[in-house]
Amino acid sequence: MERLCDDIIHLIIYELNDPTALTLTSKRFLRVSKDPYVRARYFLHRYGHMDAMFWALGRGRVLNDKVIDILVSSGAYISRYIIQVAIHHYFRSASHFIKTPWVRSIPLSVFTHFMKVTSALFDEIPLGKNEDDGYIFHSFLKESRLPQDLKSTKWEDVREILDKYKFIPFSMKDPLMAQLPIALAIEPRLLPFAEANGFRMDPKYRDFVFRKMFEKQALNGGDRTDDIVRNVRELKRLDPRMFLSRTVAAEICMEAKSNESAYRALKALDRSGELLFKLGPVVTELMKLFVKSRSITSTYTINVLRQLYTDFPSTDPMVRVVMLLTVCLSDGTWALSAIPEALTSFHGKLEAIGLLPLTREDLFNIMINPFVEKHTLLVEYAKEEMGMSMKDTKDLVQDVAIKCLEIASKGKTLRKLAENHSLHAALADAAVRRYSLSLDDLPPVEDEKACATYEATLCREFSNLKMIRANSSGSSNQTPGASASLAGESAAADDAEMESQEEDPREFVVDVEELEETPTIGDGPDLGAIGQDTLSAMIRQDEMAPTRSRRRSYYYSIYGIDVNGKLDFPIESVPVGRWVKEHYDPHSSMMAVFMTHAVINNNTALLHLYLSPAGVGYTTPSAHVPITLKHFKQLAHLGRAPNWCLYHEIEFGAEFFFSEEDYLSKQAPPDVKRSCKSRVKPNDIKKETSPPTLSRSTCHAEPSTPQASPSPRSSRRRPRRSAASTVTSYIVPDSDDEAIVDDDGENTMMAMLSMQAKKRKVESNLQRWIKHLSALLVDEQRKYKERRRRQDRGTDGKRRIMKVSILTGTRWERQSHIPLKTEFHKSLIVHLRSLRKVDLDKRKQLYGSDVAEEDYSDDDDDDEYQNVRVSKRRRINRLSPTDT
Repeated sequence: MERLCDDIIHLIIYELNDPTALTLTSKRFLRVSKDPYVRARYFLHRYGHMDAMFWALGRGRVLNDKVIDILVSSGAYISRYIIQVAIHHYFRSASHFIKTPWVRSIPLSVFTHFMKVTSALFDEIPLGKNEDDGYIFHSFLKESRLPQDLKSTKWEDVREILDKYKFIPFSMKDPLMAQLPIALAIEPRLLPFAEANGFRMDPKYRDFVFRKMFEKQALNGGDRTDDIVRNVRELKRLDPRMFLSRTVAAEICMEAKSNESAYRALKALDRSGELLFKLGPVVTELMKLFVKSRSITSTYTINVLRQLYTDFPSTDPMVRVVMLLTVCLSDGTWALSAIPEALTSFHGKLEAIGLLPLTREDLFNIMINPFVEKHTLLVEYAKEEMGMSMKDTKDLVQDVAIKCLEIASKGKTLRKLAENHSLHAALADAAVRRYSLSLDDLPPVEDEKACATYEATLCREFSNLKMIRANSSGSSNQTPGASASLAGESAAADDAEMESQEEDPREFVVDVEELEETPTIGDGPDLGAIGQDTLSAMIRQDEMAPTRSRRRSYYYSIYGIDVNGKLDFPIESVPVGRWVKEHYDPHSSMMAVFMTHAVINNNTALLHLYLSPAGVGYTTPSAHVPITLKHFKQLAHLGRAPNWCLYHEIEFGAEFFFSEEDYLSKQAPPDVKRSCKSRVKPNDIKKETSPPTLSRSTCHAEPSTPQASPSPRSSRRRPRRSAASTVTSYIVPDSDDEAIVDDDGENTMMAMLSMQAKKRKVESNLQRWIKHLSALLVDEQRKYKERRRRQDRGTDGKRRIMKVSILTGTRWERQSHIPLKTEFHKSLIVHLRSLRKVDLDKRKQLYGSDVAEEDYSDDDDDDEYQNVRVSKRRRINRLSPTDT
C-alpha cells in the first residue's frame, strides 16, 4: 500500500463510504486525504453533480473554503433553494424536512464563505419566512384545484424559479421531489425548464401524471375539455415517452357520468388519432369485467355502463350479458308486485337499450349470474313474451339449476328453484353423472404443475384471499375464453361433452401470473392493464401512499379503494354445499360427490359443516358425511395435504370405508347390495390372541389385490417387544390346595374369563384407518425414493435451484441434494404418529397399561433408525519404552 502512487490512493478513497478508518492507518493516507481537491472530487464522484453540494454540507469537519471553491468551479449543482434551506437550517430560523445536524457542523467562517460564494450566483435571495422557492412551489401545487382567478401563485412564478433561480429539489429525501411530477401534470409547459435543471421524468410516473391531468376539479365547474386536450398534446410534444395508457383511459371511462370534461377530452383524443390504441376495444374489455363483479349491482355503475354502451356499441356476447344484467339488477325491475306491470316495464327497458329480442341463451346467462337471485319474472317472461312451452321452460329451469351447482355462491337460487319445481332428484342424478371424480379424472401424477393448480368443479371456496386478490386485479387478460361460459354451449351440450370438457364458472377470474402480460403494439411500449377502479379512487390511493415509495406502489392489489365492489359473490350469499347438506341425506350419493370435491378443494368451511364435531365423542355418526380411503388416495395423487378435519374425524371414531360405494351399497336393493364383509377377511377383524403385527405390504387399500409376501430386509430392524403373554400357575401338584381350588371353582372360572377377555383384541375403525393409511405412507415413501434415485442419476445427486433477488435482480444458484417431499407425504408422517398415539391410549384404557405396542417397522421413521452408528473407540496413547 505504501508503494502505491497518489492517483491510486485517490481512487481507493473515492470508493469508500467513510474513508476515516483508512486515513488513520498511515500518515501518508492522512496527508493525501487532506488535499482539498481530493475531498471535493470525493463528493462529486460518490454522489454526482446534483447531490454533491448537499452531502458536502453535511460533512462540516472536512469542508473548508478551498473545497467549496472547487465544488462550485467543478459544476456542483447549486440552486437558490438549497442556499435558502441551508441558511434557515444553520441559523434555526425555519424548520424544513432535514432533521439531522447537517450544516450546523460547519465552522462559522467556512459557512460565511459558502454564503459569500453562492450569493454571487443570484441577484437576490429572500430569507424571510415562507419566502423560499420551495414554499412557492408548494403553494402552486396546493392551489392547483382552485379556479384561475383565486390562485395566488401563477404558473409564471414557478417558471421563474425554475428558469432563473435553478429550482430543483436538491435531495431524493426532499418531499418536493416526489411532487414535482404533479406540477408537470398541472402545467406541462414547465417540463423543459425542469429538464434543464437536471430533472428526468421516470416512466413510472406516467400514469400518475396523466391522472392529475384528467382529475375532476371540485371548485371549478366549467368545461375543461380544451385545457385537458392542450395539456396532453403539449406534454407529448415535450417528452415523446409520455403517452396515455389503457389503464388511465379505463379509469376515465369509469367516470363518464361524474367527470364529463375528462370523458369528452378522452373521446376527442381518440377521434383525432392521438392515442396509441382505439378507445372502442378498451371500453369493450372494460365492460366484460363487470359480468361477475359485485359493483354491477350499484346504480352508479349501471348508469356508467349504459353510457359507455351508448357511445361505443358492441356485438360481443359478453357485453350483451352485462347490459342485460344492468336491466335485471336495477332498482325498479323487481319493485312491481303485479306480474303484468312488471313484464311491461321489463320489456320497455330492454327495448330502450336495444337488447330485443331475447333468446333462451340470454335467459340462461342471466339466471346463472351470481347476483341474480330472483327468477320468477324471467320465467314468466319466457312464457308470455317469448312463447316458450311448459316443457321448454322446465328444461330451462333444470339446466339453470344444474349449472348453479358449479357456482359456489348460488345456494339461494338452488333453494328456490328446487322447491318451486321439485328438482331434488334431478339435481342428485346430474351431480352423480357429471361430477363424480375418480383417480383417472385427475391430472397425471407426472405433471406436477397441473396437479398443483387442479381445482374440482364443485365446492370452490369463493371467499378466500387468493380469489379476492385475483378478482381485484382487473385486467383485460380475464376476457379471452370467458365467453365459453355463455349458455349456448353449456345448455345444449350432452353428457359426454360435459364429462370431456367441464366449464369453469369462474372463467373471469384471471391467474395472478397472467397480470404481468399486458397488451403492447408490436415491439412498442406497454399500454397497461384494464381495471374497474375510477380515476378519483386511484388518485386518492396515490396521494395516500407514502410519497417516497410512490413509484414502487402496485395499484392492482386487494388493498385497493373498492375491494368489495370487485368480489364475484353477493353480500348475503349461501354456499351451494351448505344447501346440499341441508336437503340431502349425509349417506346419499349427492353428498358423496360434494364431499369429494370439498376434500380436493380443501374447503375448510364446508368440511367443518360436513364433519360436524361430536364434542365428547363420536355420538351421532348418522349426521356426518362419511370419509373414505379414496379421498386420501386422491389427495396423494395430487400431492396435497389433507385437511385437519379429516384426521380429527378419524380420531373420534369415523367408520372406515374404502370408497363411497361401501356405504351407498347398503342402501341399494338386496340383489345389488355388496356385503362389506367380503372386503376384509374375518380373521383380520376379530382375533382371540395378539398376533404378530401385519407387514405393510399386506395392508393394501383394495382387498381384491393379491398380497405379496414381504421380502426380508437386509438392514437392521427396530427392536420389537414381544406381544406373547403367558399365565404362570403357582399351584403345587398333589397338594392340599387343590381342595381349596375345587371349592373356589366358580371364582377361578370368572378370573380365567376375565383374563381371556383381556387377551381378546378387536380391530377398531381407528386401527383400520391406521393400517391402510400406513400402506399409503409406504407407497409415498417408495415414490419419494424413486424420484430421488431418478434425480440422482440425472443430476449426479444434486439439484439446481435458481433464486432471484427482488431488490437487486441478481440471480444465483443453490445446490440441493434431496428433493422435497409432497405435502401429502409430510402431513401423513405427522398425523399417523398422532393417530397411533391415540390408538395406544385407547387400548391401554381397555386392556390395561401392559398392553403391547404395535410394530410399525416399515414406517418412515425406520429409515432414520436403520442408520447404523459408527462405533467410536477411545484413542489410547501408547508410550514407548524410551518415554518411560
